[in-house]
Amino acid sequence: MLVGRRLHGRGALFDTDPAGLAPRLVGLRPHQHRAIAVEHAKELPFVLLTGGRGLGKSAVLDELRDAYKGHTPVALIDCEEAQFAAPSGGRPAEAWSPVSQALLVVAEQLAEPVTGAGRITFPRLMSGLVAVAAGGWGDADSERIRREVERILLLNEGGSWIGGFAGRMVGRVTANVVAAVSGTGPLVASAIEATLESFSDSFVSRRHQRAATWWRDYPNASGNARRGLILLSGHFRAGGTSREHAERYLVRALLADLTDAYAGVLPRMRRLGRAVVLVDNAQSAPGPGLTDAVLRDRADGIADQVVFIGGLRGHDQPALRNAVRRSLVEVVRRSDWTPDPAAPSSRALLVALPPLGPDDTLHLVGAVCTDAPVPSQLPYATHRLTGGNPLGIVLLADSAAQNLPGAASLGELLTADVRQHEDRDGRPTYLELLDRLVPADRLAELTVLAAAHDHDSACALADALLPDDFGPADVRALQTRLVREGLPEVPGRFVGDSFIRTLLLLRLHHRDADHRQWREAHETLIRHYEPSGDDDDPARARYRLHHELALGAAESAVAYLRDAFPTLDIRTWLRSLRFIASAPYFHAHDAEGRDFAGSEDRRAAIALGRTDAGQVVPEGVDAVLHLRIRRLLHAVWQLTDPLALPDAKVCDRLRFELEQLSNLRPAGNALLWRASRDWPEDALAGRSLRVPDDGDGDNGDGEA
Repeated sequence: MLVGRRLHGRGALFDTDPAGLAPRLVGLRPHQHRAIAVEHAKELPFVLLTGGRGLGKSAVLDELRDAYKGHTPVALIDCEEAQFAAPSGGRPAEAWSPVSQALLVVAEQLAEPVTGAGRITFPRLMSGLVAVAAGGWGDADSERIRREVERILLLNEGGSWIGGFAGRMVGRVTANVVAAVSGTGPLVASAIEATLESFSDSFVSRRHQRAATWWRDYPNASGNARRGLILLSGHFRAGGTSREHAERYLVRALLADLTDAYAGVLPRMRRLGRAVVLVDNAQSAPGPGLTDAVLRDRADGIADQVVFIGGLRGHDQPALRNAVRRSLVEVVRRSDWTPDPAAPSSRALLVALPPLGPDDTLHLVGAVCTDAPVPSQLPYATHRLTGGNPLGIVLLADSAAQNLPGAASLGELLTADVRQHEDRDGRPTYLELLDRLVPADRLAELTVLAAAHDHDSACALADALLPDDFGPADVRALQTRLVREGLPEVPGRFVGDSFIRTLLLLRLHHRDADHRQWREAHETLIRHYEPSGDDDDPARARYRLHHELALGAAESAVAYLRDAFPTLDIRTWLRSLRFIASAPYFHAHDAEGRDFAGSEDRRAAIALGRTDAGQVVPEGVDAVLHLRIRRLLHAVWQLTDPLALPDAKVCDRLRFELEQLSNLRPAGNALLWRASRDWPEDALAGRSLRVPDDGDGDNGDGEA
């Protein structure tokens, strides 16, 4: 993850020896003007880095821009920026689209001079954008027309030794266009005529004069460039599929201009690297339009040598169903990408960005907290909490650097203010994270539904705590959206990503000073999982006990685990213990919701047996077993808490209690003994507690 620091865990993209994916595609070493052998010499894949929010797609694209800026033409756009959402400056919608705006912004960046080569000009694209813009000049004032024309015409300014003349020519052509559209003739035709006339000037290069004729090959133009541009403008104004057709030709014009800039012996010798276009948040307009236009043209044999790399939220889109998919580790040496001639979307290469590993987390926290006294367990606890989410690691490291040694736990680091900009006040870290990890338009609903386990329990919460117009269909649509954005589907959790779920529950807990909504949410789910008739389904019972424990009531959970221990399958019993004890715990408060003073974790005191003397054991039960289960429950609760640093003394007690229980169940002795060794080790290493034969994918916080 890069935030003004070295990128971690992404060497497969940037390494130079052996060359990573980006250098192999661009043909240049990052941050250097040194050529290397290119991969896919004839046809390039459109690379899309995939994954959920916070996995570092934007950071990778920023680093790519910085690595190649000034060395080869490079452009970066973020499709979620406001400039692509709607036209500005009074421009009507029929003469503007996110794709047309993106092409203008991309060309402006690609035009910048690089080492050993001057500016790139875009005569084809410039002509097309003028034709599109002219469709909105019907009632425009001359000043607005002048601003729009000047910006577009500057795409054709080469900045050579005749740069002064070129600048004067832009002014002259602008004046001619304004005068033409202010006359009595057809507005669009007049603007196009004035633009094309600029190419007939004797000072204009032959390459630009050739470019002026490019639009004569537009469908039905009959070999007339003026007619081709008029048709383009009409198709754009028509909207729908006609506009998509026009946009595809605008994209083709951009790529044709770039191809022309690299044509001939001299330009190839001076331009060592391929041009690079970076498209962040490519799931939003103009991303899909740009991607589709490039893929379709390449499928039709219209070749280009531009490196397109985008960031795609989620892991898939219907339009990319035939894309080639690779993990990051699979593209370290080569991508092995081969498109299917019959499927345009196979020309996309989807590369999934994985979470960072524990070592990456250790190095990143260490790099940020150079002057802070970092507890030895903090990096691994941070990795356990975040699941390797780079954004989460970075912001927690920033909070640690700014708040240690005062903050004693990850929970306190999340609730402490973190300052991200010198000119802005700090905000609680968990709110900064939620702003970037959760859809802003559904934050309120997700804050409540994060406590749910499935569709039915989410509907129960929505019915009790959300507005009346948010019903079952909205619940299902929201869950579908989370999956589409890259969050995992995990049985037993409405919000599948445990890190985001923890942040949402933390926000729910802190919405009211008296934690009223927190209590209402868990009380709603306790009622939802009440026994139906005489049948208390074990799974429902475990969910109910989980939510009772979240409110600080452990008596029923202790009784259930105590009574089930002699008869229940030990593997099932261990899973039940682990699930019940995965109840969220932020800090102690009493039955009325009032916060206790101090920050001591009362679970540790109970786990270590310091409160045993004051306990009243129910009549007729084994007191030793009862207290042992009580200590064990609180030990697991503390050690599996993603917001607490693991307590070594509690780990020792956990080992002892499981050992003692193993003596009471000969049939389950091996499993309990194995857990007595694995669980303390897992907790200290920042891993989820493993139940034998659960598999590596079980994180202990899902299905009961």
